[in-house]
Amino acid sequence: MGEEPIRVAVVHDWLVTQGGAEKVLRQIVELFPEADIYTLVDFLDEKQREEILLGKKTTPSFIQYLPLAKKYFRNYLPLFPKAIESFDLSQYDLIISSSWAFAKGVKKTKNQKHICYCHTPIRYAWDLYEEYVLPLHPLKKWIVIPTLAYIRKWDRESAKNVDLFIANSTCVAQRIQKHYNRDATILHPPVDCNKFRPRLEKEDFYLTLSRLVPYKKTRLIVEAFNEMPQRKLIVIGEGEELTHLKKIAKSNVEILGFQPDSVVVEYMQKTKAFVYAAKEDFGIVMAEALSSATPVIAFGECGARDIVCNGCGVLFAKQNREAIMQAVEQFEKMSFSNKRLIEYALQFDQKIFKEKLLRIIYENI
Repeated sequence: MGEEPIRVAVVHDWLVTQGGAEKVLRQIVELFPEADIYTLVDFLDEKQREEILLGKKTTPSFIQYLPLAKKYFRNYLPLFPKAIESFDLSQYDLIISSSWAFAKGVKKTKNQKHICYCHTPIRYAWDLYEEYVLPLHPLKKWIVIPTLAYIRKWDRESAKNVDLFIANSTCVAQRIQKHYNRDATILHPPVDCNKFRPRLEKEDFYLTLSRLVPYKKTRLIVEAFNEMPQRKLIVIGEGEELTHLKKIAKSNVEILGFQPDSVVVEYMQKTKAFVYAAKEDFGIVMAEALSSATPVIAFGECGARDIVCNGCGVLFAKQNREAIMQAVEQFEKMSFSNKRLIEYALQFDQKIFKEKLLRIIYENI
């Protein structure tokens, strides 16, 4: 694209919290510090803005200024396609979208390149459609079903604006092929391996860490350890299930709720194994565990298959307490090499991520 620096626009679905997608966004911003950032809504506080965007301001869509948007912006979902298409990005050479919903649908000209880092196609419009729609009240279904039909049509059509898809896991690459009929390059999300590098001796307890919401299946882990009084479990996280989990937990299960990063890292380094029962697109927390020289016991679907190799942990086949109990007992009979775990986890390091992402981008513009 000539001798001049390329002009880059970065598009992210929405900025309201810090999660795995925002860790990817942080790396993109570090690679392209002069890029302008666009998003449907931006309600970050200043600390989050510094940690995710290095303090940069963004350009939000008109959704930002609609009534009660800060609390209820998701209620404007039918407007999201129009909102993302409203951005005029014609002055840029390269568009990089970080998308799990609508960001990939930005408009582009024929002279621009659009590279999409896809965390997943829209889950509630595709593979989680029935799980999302079936529990709804009939009146809500009357609104939601045609809305999602429109979004699916738009989603498939807008995928044509993407020149290259990058998927965060094999599982997501398969979804991209299924829903968009497009191939994708796989690049796993980044882990700060140095942050989690083991510095503490292992202790005799298991750890699980996640948002305490139903699809994370933390309840199953707690129920499994309730049946294994000789095994200690620590649970870190907050969410709607926190009160219920505290109520059902037996004496060998300790529910700590929210903990700051420093405490999370300490527990991750000290635990004998990390237990995870969710079906994740990737599941960056499992890679963080490995970088702490901590083996992983996980539900063996989707992202876990990319992360947990032979010699790195145990995968269980069903999301139920019996399968978790069997996996824990299997783990107890095994031994693991700290050196192997740490070396294996380095493939996910953020330095490697940035090198690979930059190479992929410059090979395709």
